[in-house]
Order: sequence, then C-alpha cells, then structure tokens
Amino acid sequence: MKLAPHLHRLGNDVVASYLVDTPEGITLIDAGLPGHWRDLQRELKSLGKTADDIRGLVLTHGDSDHIGFAERLRSEHGVPVFVHSADADRARTGEKPKVAFGPMRLGPTLGFFGYSIRKNGLRTHYLKEVTEIAEGAVLDLPGSPVIVGMPGHSPGSVAVHVPIADALFVGDALTTRHVLTGRGGPQPAPFTDDPDQALASLDRIAGLSASWVLPGHGAPVHTSPAEVSEAVRKA
Repeated sequence: MKLAPHLHRLGNDVVASYLVDTPEGITLIDAGLPGHWRDLQRELKSLGKTADDIRGLVLTHGDSDHIGFAERLRSEHGVPVFVHSADADRARTGEKPKVAFGPMRLGPTLGFFGYSIRKNGLRTHYLKEVTEIAEGAVLDLPGSPVIVGMPGHSPGSVAVHVPIADALFVGDALTTRHVLTGRGGPQPAPFTDDPDQALASLDRIAGLSASWVLPGHGAPVHTSPAEVSEAVRKA
C-alpha cells in the first residue's frame, strides 16, 4: 500500500514492514512474517519491479515477526540483510530473554497469534548470514538510511531514518496498536526486554526531522517524532 512518494507498507496494523522505492532501487525495512512474501510480490508488481530491484533489507531488530521472509530474500535473491550487531545472534537463532506479557485482552491476543499463524509465523527461517551494523551508520542503500540506536525493546533495536521518504521507521521502539490489548495510539510496545531503557531511548528520535513515524505494529503516524515520543511517554 502506497503511503506517500517513495513510501509503501506491507502487511497491516497487526504486523507491518515497509518498502522505500527510489530511482536507484528499493530498500526494505523489516520483513514481517513469512507469509508476507506474497504481499511483497504484489507490491513489487504494482511498481513494475521485482525482488531483483531490492538492494538491501534493514531490520529494526531481530525478533521473529520482523525477519519473516528475510532469509528467503537473502538466499534466493542475494539481498543483504542488515541488523545491529547486538541483535545479530537473535536474528540468527531466535533466542531472546523471557519477558512478562503485561496487560492483555483475550480477543486482541487471540487475533494477534491467529494472524501470525495464518502468515506462517510458526515457520520462521532464521538468518544464516547477516551484515552487522552500528548506531550512526549511513548505509549505502537507496534512500541512504541512517541507523539510530534505540536499545530497550532489544539490545540492538534501532530506528531507521530515511529523509527521501520523510520517514522514520521505529520497529518496536514504540507501537500505535498494542497487539495484546488492542489499544490504539502511540504507547510502549509489549514484549520489551527493558521498558525503562526503551522509554529513555525515545530521546534519540525526538529531534529528528520526519513527517511519518512508522511502527512495526499499528497504524503509521503522520506527525513528527517529537510529538510521537511525547505521546508515548504520556501513555
């Protein structure tokens, strides 16, 4: 789904990933669930492109609902997959600490897990190879994505700033739809390793210039990172 010039979303408010389309090629941000492969093919076809036009995939972190089709894209099309070094092992093995679920409601929780199952979330193929990146890196990919460290949800959680798309991709550094309660609006994300650190990391994006803030779960927000960060703190 096209959101704005250069900017497209795959998936929906339950699980989303993003595509940045430029004359130099395509950069993907996150890879959703394995079943989103078909969503990717449909979006590429609508653009008159193929997977061979994708120059790189940047992961906001290494959780399974963000790496869905990443290994398939890497192994079948040679697309490099970039992840912060602190989350590289998580992306390769799926190992992560157990955290409290926190508040939940039966309907939204069942909806989230049901959607994950329908999109083959139980068949995640973890990555055999990744390109490790660090905070502050400007990647040599279409749109020149800038890596902003956002530790908290995971040690290597990042936001990805792409000025050509006027967009900031935040992964699970925050959410606009709590997958376990169904509550909408900017708020802390569930399944977070260190909630206090995640809140502190919001300072890192507050000064960035973008008019789109795009989470891995929930609706895109057409406002500034500063306003979204403040809303999360109030929530």
